[in-house]
Amino acid sequence: MARGHWARSTEELRKRLATAVPRETLRALHRRSAARHFAVVLRQSLLFASAFAAGWAFESLWVRVPAAIVLGLCVFDGTILLHEVVHRTVFRSDRPRAYRLLGLLYALPSGLSPSQFTRWHLDHHAELGSATDDPKRAWLSPKRNVRWLKLLYATPALFPIYFRAARHAMADYPAALRRTILLERAAATLLHLAVAGAIGLLGGWERVVWLWAIPVFVVFPPVFTLNRLGQHYDVDPGEPSRWGTRMARSRFWDVAWLWSSYHLEHHYFPTVPFYRLRDLNAALTPFLDGEGLRARRYRELVWDWLVRNRAPHTDWRARL
Repeated sequence: MARGHWARSTEELRKRLATAVPRETLRALHRRSAARHFAVVLRQSLLFASAFAAGWAFESLWVRVPAAIVLGLCVFDGTILLHEVVHRTVFRSDRPRAYRLLGLLYALPSGLSPSQFTRWHLDHHAELGSATDDPKRAWLSPKRNVRWLKLLYATPALFPIYFRAARHAMADYPAALRRTILLERAAATLLHLAVAGAIGLLGGWERVVWLWAIPVFVVFPPVFTLNRLGQHYDVDPGEPSRWGTRMARSRFWDVAWLWSSYHLEHHYFPTVPFYRLRDLNAALTPFLDGEGLRARRYRELVWDWLVRNRAPHTDWRARL
């Protein structure tokens, strides 16, 4: 079987990475703990339940606005938990049935198909660096470098943009996989509509707006888009070690979206559990410094992206 673009292009990089972190440290970073994973799940569940209860009980905007933001973040964080399932970093041994169940559960808040997400994300890893074979870059990144289009990604328009990209990506999937994806997506859609209907019947349509529509359609898109901005937009196409963006360590973002800002480190070592990525970042600091990778902050990336109108997947160090 032919290797993907990442494997073909990074033989020398992977040799350097193998010596960048001591072997014992790397082995410890790869240790999986179901207890730690499910502790994060419990925390997220309590946050979701508390925000939902607050938004239900109080009509004040001082309560409903932050509650909606927390709910939207929890919806996004479900995709991060799903990402852990894709990389099999929950249990110490492979447990296909448990992973299948967790994938279905973690995909529900966002309405994604876990089967599509799995294939899409693994293809992304295999083809990172390719403008045509990496599905994220080929189908989801904006093809016109104009501000109005970039801003659409932070609005409810993200959903038709994403599902259009997903449709293109799945065109070459096996028929059985396409059927599974469509079934999962239909089931998730029906469940979301049932939840919205139940909230409306029990609490009125104003609660539907604050507890479902705003978290899913108003909060989720900019959170998703900002997170993605720190992945592969500021890169050096000619240097594989810089095919991701190095983000500065931040306790706030660690909590807000479950360590997923350490995306470059994740591509270097994709089976390190998310709760160890901050430590992986610290262990890789000498290597990252040696590669000339500057640590970026999200406010800087937003400035480059929208104000300076930088193009995606290019080197933002270069002069305009």
